[in-house]
Amino acid sequence: MAAQSGKDLLIKLDMTGDGQFETVAGLRATRISFNAETVDVTSLESQGRWRELLGGAGVKAAQVSGSGVFRDAATDERARQIFFDGSTPDFQVIIPGFGIVQGPFQMTSIEYAGSHNGEATYELTLASAGALSFTPL
Repeated sequence: MAAQSGKDLLIKLDMTGDGQFETVAGLRATRISFNAETVDVTSLESQGRWRELLGGAGVKAAQVSGSGVFRDAATDERARQIFFDGSTPDFQVIIPGFGIVQGPFQMTSIEYAGSHNGEATYELTLASAGALSFTPL
């Protein structure tokens, strides 16, 4: 697989709940991670005292983070609204050369910063809040 451009990893937000996704504007850096908890079923009878895990069990989760600058009033306003309402709208994360992850996320963190001689910046963190779908590209 050829190298992919980092700018192609996009976070998109369902702005109105109608399934129309818009890119969260101004993001400069994005990241997604997937996690799955393990369920340890090791017992005295486990072969060679090696840990045994129960396949298909445990909780799966995804976390998305991004940082950037303010560029679009509509997506900035929507992000603030999502955080303060504690809502879980659908997001899409486009991972170049891999696929699209879509589903409900809760905004668990939003941070704002700025210096007197620079632009205002923000960072946000999203946590999966339900079942996610994956569509390969």
